[in-house]
Amino acid sequence: VHRVRHDRRLTARLAVAAFLIAVNWLVYIWAVNNDHVVDAALGYFVNPIVTVLLGVVVLNEHLRRLQWVAVAAGVVAVGVLAVGYGKVPWIALVLASSFAGYGYIKKSVGPGLEAATSLWMETALMLPLALVALAGLGATGRLTFADHGVDHAALLMSAGVVTAVPLLLFAAAARRIPLSLVGLLQYLTPVGQFLVGTLVNHEDIPPARLAGFAIVWVALGLLTT
Repeated sequence: VHRVRHDRRLTARLAVAAFLIAVNWLVYIWAVNNDHVVDAALGYFVNPIVTVLLGVVVLNEHLRRLQWVAVAAGVVAVGVLAVGYGKVPWIALVLASSFAGYGYIKKSVGPGLEAATSLWMETALMLPLALVALAGLGATGRLTFADHGVDHAALLMSAGVVTAVPLLLFAAAARRIPLSLVGLLQYLTPVGQFLVGTLVNHEDIPPARLAGFAIVWVALGLLTT
């Protein structure tokens, strides 16, 4: 941490990573709390395609012809969803672009930075903003941590654990394997989110949204193949 703290360029990159992951989780938590789990799942379905594109455009990783077809299908899917919604699917696009950008930053910091150190620095950089947010919530009576019993507090703390552990593993993986492969593996997450949204929360899926999802699934099938 001492070495990283004195490397201004690396600290700046980690600050960008911290901002991107904070935006990602803030939008995701808002979406879950407002019954948009399926929209959030769409964001993480689109995310691998954006990640693959970043790998190609920024890191000069190469795609086969079939993979380009998959990327094109992903773009078409977003268009279908936008038409079906009557508006841009902003939740999905913010989640996809912010996490893809986070993956790119984690890839670019190089192999010399351990995952735990990187995540520690990101958390430390966001701490002042988090304290301001908590103070604001407390001042307006919306800070619930101590107001609803031990179970409530324990669930909030466990949310921190299930956030940090995947981020540690992601940071470790992003430095070791191609970014395009990272993108392919990430489609496992939104499958679970989609099932929760449909089977547990019983969220409505109109035909246009289902069509968009279907095209995204075709794109992911092509990428995997």
